[in-house]
Amino acid sequence: MATREFNKGAVSGAIWPLLIMFAATVSSFALPLLEVAFDQQPAAKSNFDGPAELPRIYIKTNLADTPAPGRIRLVKSGGDLQAAVDDAACGDVIKLEAGAVFSGRLLLPKKSCDDAHWIIIRSSASDDALPPEGTRLTPCYAGVASLPARPDFHCASTTNVMAKIVFPGKGGSGPIFFADGANHYRFIGVEITRDSRDARITALASPQGEVAADHIIFDRVWMHGTAADETTRGLYLSGTTYVSVVDSYFSDFHCMTKGGCTDSQAIGGGGGDLASGPYKIVNNFLEAAGENILFGGGRATITPADIEIRRNYMFKPMAWMRGQPGYMGGGEGNPFIVKNIFELKNAQRVLFEDNVLEDSWGGFTQTGFAIVLTPKNQNNGGGHDNLCPLCRVTDVTIRNCKVSHVGSGFQIANVPAVGGALAAEGERYSIHDLVFNDIDGKKYAGFGAFMILISNGPTLKNVSMDHITAVSPRVLISMGISGEKIQNFTFTNNLIGAAEKEIGSIGGGAKNCVFQPEKRGPAGVLKDCFDSSIFTNNAIIRGLGPWPPGNFLPKDMEAVGFAKDDGDFRLCRTKDAGCKAPSKYAFAGSDHKDIGADIDLLNQATTGVIEGRP
Repeated sequence: MATREFNKGAVSGAIWPLLIMFAATVSSFALPLLEVAFDQQPAAKSNFDGPAELPRIYIKTNLADTPAPGRIRLVKSGGDLQAAVDDAACGDVIKLEAGAVFSGRLLLPKKSCDDAHWIIIRSSASDDALPPEGTRLTPCYAGVASLPARPDFHCASTTNVMAKIVFPGKGGSGPIFFADGANHYRFIGVEITRDSRDARITALASPQGEVAADHIIFDRVWMHGTAADETTRGLYLSGTTYVSVVDSYFSDFHCMTKGGCTDSQAIGGGGGDLASGPYKIVNNFLEAAGENILFGGGRATITPADIEIRRNYMFKPMAWMRGQPGYMGGGEGNPFIVKNIFELKNAQRVLFEDNVLEDSWGGFTQTGFAIVLTPKNQNNGGGHDNLCPLCRVTDVTIRNCKVSHVGSGFQIANVPAVGGALAAEGERYSIHDLVFNDIDGKKYAGFGAFMILISNGPTLKNVSMDHITAVSPRVLISMGISGEKIQNFTFTNNLIGAAEKEIGSIGGGAKNCVFQPEKRGPAGVLKDCFDSSIFTNNAIIRGLGPWPPGNFLPKDMEAVGFAKDDGDFRLCRTKDAGCKAPSKYAFAGSDHKDIGADIDLLNQATTGVIEGRP
C-alpha cells in the first residue's frame, strides 16, 4: 500500500467563522483517510486553510521510499530498451548508457510490484554526475548550455550524462505509454522528447488510452518538445493515481495559430472516467504556451483530488510574443497560442504554494491571466455539450507565491459552458500572501485587472483573499454577476492598486448586478452583489470609494510608504535611512500584521525556487 497522510496544514490568519459548516460540505467524491507518514511537508496544525480543505494524501518521493533491491541491468546504445523493461522484475534497476539515444515507443507494462519493489529506469551516470536529490535538473546535464530566451542555467559542466528516449513518429503520442495497471516505475536522469519533424505530437508521456496506471515518478528528467513544432503537452495524467514530477525541467510545449492544436500544457489531466490523483508536482521548471498546468478541460465523470503543486518556476519566454526582441514562433513564423499560467477546470483539494509565475499575455482566446479558477462543463462543439456535469473546482489553497509580467491577475468564474450546461460547483478557495508585480493590460494584451469575478452558474461562495499585494492593476475588480449573490466572500488586508477604476462591469446590462457601478460606488456594488461578505482593512491605491468602513485609500504609491523602490513591496516600519517615516499601513491589518503580503514569509518561501535548489 502506498503511503498516505492526513495533512495537518496551517490555518490561515484570516478569520473564517463558518469553518465547521465548510467542513461539513466537503465533496461526496472525498477519498477515505489513512494514517501514515509523508515527506517534505510544512508543519501543520489543521487540515484546513481558511475555507479550503487541504490535500488529504501526499506522495512520498524520496529515493529511500522507492527501493529497488533487485538486479541491475545495463542497456547500451543500440540495445532493446522495451525488451529490458518487459524482462525486468519488480525491484530491478535498468541503467541506460549515459549519452545514448533510444528511439521508439516505450510501453510500461503491468507487473505485480509494490512499495518495496520499484522498477527504476535511469541514466547509467553515477549519482555524483547528476544533481543531488531535491535539486532541479537542467538541460546542462544533457550537454545543452543554454536555451534562447530562458533563464541562465549556470552550468558547472555541459557533459551529457543523461540517456535520451525519443519518439520518431510523424504524429500521435509518445515515446512513453503506461499500460493498464502499470505501476511502481521511476525515471531518473532521462531526457524524454520527440523527433524534430514537422508533426503534431499530443503527449510525450501518457496512459495508453483510457486505462489506469499508478505509482509513477519522473525525477530529474528533461521532458521537452522542439523549438518550432507543435507538442501539445508533456505529461498527461488522466486515469493515473500516485504520479509525481519532481526536480525536473519541462520546455517547448506549444500550439500555434494556423496549426493543428489550440491548447498546450507542460502537465495536464482531469478527464475521463477513472480515478485521478493524488499528484505531486514539486520543484520543477514548467514551460508551456497554453497553460503551464491545467486540470480539466474535457469530458469527465470524475474529479482529480489531492494535488500538491509546490516550489515550481512556471515560465513563458517573452520571445514567444510577437514584436518582442528575438521573437520565436512556429512554422512560417506563426505565433504560439498563449493563454494562462495556472488553470483549474476540474480539481479538488489542491495546494498551490511557494511557486514563482512569470509571463502571460493575451491576443488569442484568453487575455493573459496568471491564475484561473473556473469549473467547466465542457462543450466540444457540434452539439456535444454537457460533457462534465460533475466537474468542480473546490478546496483550493493558493499561498506564498510571486507573480510577475501578466495581462491580468485572477479570473474566478462560475459560468455555463457554450451550450449552457453547468458544472457542479466552484467554491472554498483560500488565497493569501501573494505578490503580483507588473500587471499591465496594455503591455501584455489583457484587461489589466487584479481580478475578473463572474458568477452566473453555480453560486460562487466561501472565498477568502487575504494579505495580497498587487500595486499595478488598472482595475481592482471587474465583475459579472447575474445569478445569486456571491456568498461568504472575504477580502481583507490587501494592498491593491486601482489606477483607473475600482470596480468595473464586464457587461450584460441590467442583469448584471454591477450595472452602472459609478452611480453606487464600491460599497453599493458590494451590497447589491455579495451576501455575508467582509471587505475591510484593505489599502486601495488611488481608490476613491466609498468603501465599507475600515478600508484605506492612499492617494498614490508614495503615500503607501514602501521601504525600497525595487519591487520588494516591504512597508516601512521604522524611520531609518530608507524610510522617511513608518507606513500608515504597517501593522494595520485586522490581524495586526502589515497590510499586503507578508514579504519576509514570501521571500523565505520562494528562496531557491527560480534556481531549483532547496
